[in-house]
Amino acid sequence: MPDTNPNRLRKPLLIVEFSSLAVLLVSMIWFSRQADAGMSLNAAWLILPAVASLGVFLSFIGLMYLRWVGSANAPHNLRHKLVFSLLAVTLLGIWVYSIVHTWLSITATS
Repeated sequence: MPDTNPNRLRKPLLIVEFSSLAVLLVSMIWFSRQADAGMSLNAAWLILPAVASLGVFLSFIGLMYLRWVGSANAPHNLRHKLVFSLLAVTLLGIWVYSIVHTWLSITATS
């Protein structure tokens, strides 16, 4: 019998979230040291923190889903899913906007 408990996803989501956060912090420290040394940075290196930040966002959204929608009562579940969907789309839209804005500002100065 397969395990259908949504809480089984909690541990992998936490691992993804904190590993992505560590990659994000290490890449930001590395970028800072490259800038302090006066070395130019190839814009392709921005893919690393972008993917790491996406991992943080997606795992955060997944954990929020488990906490909020997964534990909701059946009568209010549809309303919780609707509000959660709007919040998730908004968060991902902000992520996309910030990545595009950062990419354009970096490539415009190069």
